[in-house]
Amino acid sequence: MGKVIIVCGKICSGKSYYSNSIKDSLNAVIISPDEATYELINNEQGEFYNVFSERLNKYLTKKVGEIAQAGANVIFERGLWSKEDRENIREYYKNKGIECEIHYVCVDDETWKQNIIERNNRIDEEKGGSDFYLDEGLLKKLESKWEEPSREEVDVIYKVKR
Repeated sequence: MGKVIIVCGKICSGKSYYSNSIKDSLNAVIISPDEATYELINNEQGEFYNVFSERLNKYLTKKVGEIAQAGANVIFERGLWSKEDRENIREYYKNKGIECEIHYVCVDDETWKQNIIERNNRIDEEKGGSDFYLDEGLLKKLESKWEEPSREEVDVIYKVKR
């Protein structure tokens, strides 16, 4: 049986960078809701975003478990923005008998703000790939939902360095 490595962190923290940096050493496949959203609806979900996101994450959580049960290691890029989200997903995989680790990508505020500027610039230059633009309103909304994980909630803390 494979293992599930869930990479959590706030938006634009470096989850994709981190996932790609550990992928080969773990012989793992990366599953990203952001990438799926882009491929399926080109980030044009509008007011349907919350419903779509919830459905997609539920589906991908199930599929990630099936992939691990089939024997492959999976890196699952999920924000896991709340303590409840982290507890629920850990319990879900535990109940399926699947080994699960939560890796937290921790970024300081200065680096995080620089990452957002760089991301938005790439989008303005039409080089943003699956990213969507982060304006002030969306950032405020997302920041209000973020609950920093405690050391006890995660298995690995990766501190982003510039």
